[in-house]
Amino acid sequence: MSSPLLLPRAPASVTNARRSLCADLEAAGVDDAAVSDALLVLSELLSNALRHAAPLPDPFPPDSVRVTWTVREGDRVPGAAGSIEIAVCDGGGSSLPRIARPSISALGGRGLGIVERVADRWGTEVDDRITTVWAVLPVQAESSAEPDGAAAGTSDSAPARSEDREHWARAANRRARGRQVSPNYGFLIAGS
Repeated sequence: MSSPLLLPRAPASVTNARRSLCADLEAAGVDDAAVSDALLVLSELLSNALRHAAPLPDPFPPDSVRVTWTVREGDRVPGAAGSIEIAVCDGGGSSLPRIARPSISALGGRGLGIVERVADRWGTEVDDRITTVWAVLPVQAESSAEPDGAAAGTSDSAPARSEDREHWARAANRRARGRQVSPNYGFLIAGS
């Protein structure tokens, strides 16, 4: 499943894109944790494009950006049942997207750092006058049993849901895995 959207460069576009993505992912049967992650990544990438980049050049409609997402089944992400790729295309900015290291009191500058933590990988492509910032998120297989073999909800201590533990375990393990992109700039590293 793949969905492209041309959106005006306006703050309301973030809400509209999130609604469309959420509906598509839920219709595809994507688990709630992956939907939440995808919505967060989409919000960060699109907000950055609206704040820092120029609109798409001709022949695109004036003052617009393009958002696409693709849900894939299979092994594009090791250990996952599938993946969600989200891409935001714009007319580029005065500099290329990179992870900032804001001070603790800064009001912004954390967006791509969040994307790096949530996504399996992300990057930037520049083609002619169009800049695309993309991210790939894993979609885990749904599981109805707890990892220790007990059925969900049968313990007296009411442990955290299986998918919650899996989500946080994936997030913790992402930092340990080798990346295919530069941690500072999000560009693909040749030979990786």
